[in-house]
Amino acid sequence: MEYLALLLFAFVFIFLLVGFPVALTLSGVSLLFALVANAFGAFDIAFLESVPNRIFSIMNNQTLLAVPLFVFMGIMLEQSKIAEQLLQTMDEVMRGFKGGLGISVILVGALLAASTGIVGATVVTMGLLALPTMIKQGYCPKLAAGTICASGTLGQIIPPSIVLILLGDVLSSAYQQAQLNQGIFSPEPLSVGDLFVGALFPGMLLVVLYMFYVFFTALLKPEKVPALDQQTKQPGLGKRVLNSLLPPLALIILVLGSILAGFATPTEAASLGALGAVLLAAAKKRLSISILQEVMRGSLQVTSMIFLIFVGAAFFSLTFRGLGGDELIDGFLRDLPGGKFTAIFIVMLLMFVLGFFLDFIEITYVIVPVVAPVLFMMGVDPIWLGIMIAINLQTAFLTPPFGFALFYLKGVAPTSVKTLDIYKGVIPFIIIQLSVLILLALWPELATWLPTVIYGK
Repeated sequence: MEYLALLLFAFVFIFLLVGFPVALTLSGVSLLFALVANAFGAFDIAFLESVPNRIFSIMNNQTLLAVPLFVFMGIMLEQSKIAEQLLQTMDEVMRGFKGGLGISVILVGALLAASTGIVGATVVTMGLLALPTMIKQGYCPKLAAGTICASGTLGQIIPPSIVLILLGDVLSSAYQQAQLNQGIFSPEPLSVGDLFVGALFPGMLLVVLYMFYVFFTALLKPEKVPALDQQTKQPGLGKRVLNSLLPPLALIILVLGSILAGFATPTEAASLGALGAVLLAAAKKRLSISILQEVMRGSLQVTSMIFLIFVGAAFFSLTFRGLGGDELIDGFLRDLPGGKFTAIFIVMLLMFVLGFFLDFIEITYVIVPVVAPVLFMMGVDPIWLGIMIAINLQTAFLTPPFGFALFYLKGVAPTSVKTLDIYKGVIPFIIIQLSVLILLALWPELATWLPTVIYGK
């Protein structure tokens, strides 16, 4: 019967590759398998009686309430044109520096990641604003495309990240389940705030390494990364820098600072961020009824899609468990030679490959609930695992030929930038991300030290 669980997983994967909607595939295929297996006495239909409770708990989950709020904040900031103004100002500040424009793109991408947490919007925005300028100023198309894709995906690891919010919710349940299975009836909690804090060092490390790569490329191959003439700077630069930097920095401090200081939960901080984005749009005279309607419509569409996937994932997880899939995965990972190390390597490799074809939401709600409890019972630190998964998914998001960030950029790139240019351009940044993943595997303290200091984890 356990092998029916693998067959269920295979059918779900095939239907997703064909192009069926994720939520409907998860629920439809799972329900069909449950009914057929029940008819042959291989599945207890009572498992599905838990679906209403699962759906109610999802809708009543205070942590997940942060998702629509952060989505609203991100779309509102996009409407306020903060990226456009910030990029223009940083470009002017960095004129004359080797790789100045490329470094500006990375810095702006990091600030947008810490302000919005929405990868697709960041890649598209930076592609529209920065890519034509970089090409016009003589940048190698490969380097320009790679820089924009890599800086755009920082939203997956730098808080407030939608990926970390969803991972935090799933890993929290898996961690409690693992502790209960071990006979710990007062389980230690895991929060989204823990993952936010744990992601700060790895996220900043990626930003620094990206900038070093662009700088040394400009130093060693100046024909690929030309420096601009300093004389093109205009008077009043200091004031423009303050006007461009202060609003996003204030919002970042408001959102992340309130979480780190313990004044607010991620959901409460998200509400502050949404309000701050509205006030920022109003201050820039970009707030109107039509824009507010557009932002609310976009937030509703994204949130509805995410929560519908949650419902489909509830059907899948219950059916998979009822078919004995949990025991099968548990036995497989525990019996691997090399123990915990091999199990983690196999799980990371699987997620990396699936990241070519599936979005992070499907991986988070289909793969993570299956493998995480087993890894936790093997002694894996939950914060460290969460950051490893986030960086892994970020790398898959960037990897040819199916990386989603590549498609986002290709959709808005000038015709002079070929698909092969984008593919080749991201390879050095993929190497950087894999290097950070290896460093994190060798020194878990990169992710666990700061939560230990702040929260005593």
